[in-house]
Amino acid sequence: MRKFKTSNLIIKTTLGILILTFTMYTMAFAQETSIPGIHIELGENNSPQKVSVLIQILLILTLLSLAPSILIMMTSFTRLCVVFSLLRHAIGTQQMPPNQLLIGLSLFLTFFIMTPVFKDINKNALSPYLENKISQKEALQQAVEPIRKFMFKHTRKSDLALFLNISKQRKPKNQSEVGTLTLIPAFVISELKTAFEIGFILYIPFLMIDMLVASVLLSMGMMMLPPFMISLPFKLILFVLVDGWHLIVGSLVRGFM
Repeated sequence: MRKFKTSNLIIKTTLGILILTFTMYTMAFAQETSIPGIHIELGENNSPQKVSVLIQILLILTLLSLAPSILIMMTSFTRLCVVFSLLRHAIGTQQMPPNQLLIGLSLFLTFFIMTPVFKDINKNALSPYLENKISQKEALQQAVEPIRKFMFKHTRKSDLALFLNISKQRKPKNQSEVGTLTLIPAFVISELKTAFEIGFILYIPFLMIDMLVASVLLSMGMMMLPPFMISLPFKLILFVLVDGWHLIVGSLVRGFM
């Protein structure tokens, strides 16, 4: 009987604590909270400095929104990502490694490859601008120059000539006469062509394994068995034995040096 009374007392006490806690929690949220007001005004502004600051903020926001495209189009990211995707299809692992992993690896390798370019930008453009040694226009020109050198180094002359002819520009005497908007698409298609060439070379050994396994299965009369199920382990073993990631990543990085 005492045990029953004790347990009943514990239950009542617990329920009381829960009710009290819930009541305090509700009262706390019932209190009015002050929300800051936001006012947006459109009107005339007679101060050129304020207008200039607003334009600079707008340009910065535009650059931030275009940052992914700049990263893809003006760096080594395109070649790396395409080669890794073709490698995955050549092995036949479908979604392994996943897209997030391949993109992450491509990003970090891009930062590694582009480190000399970023250092040059920081030394000749960003640091002098922050120290008020050069103007904003000069900083932008100094920042674009290392990226242009990188793109010129890995752009085929035929691809560059294609866009020069399309835009009906005269033949430039030197690299400084080539516009950046003309250089970027030429660089992109050059990178795509190089990536597809590397992908073709990667396909050859895995294609030979597929053909060998398919011919063996046909000779054994096992026509209903998909060759993919048998060839995939052999592809993985071959890739691991030759240390494929080491060879491919090393070759890709050295190709940009």
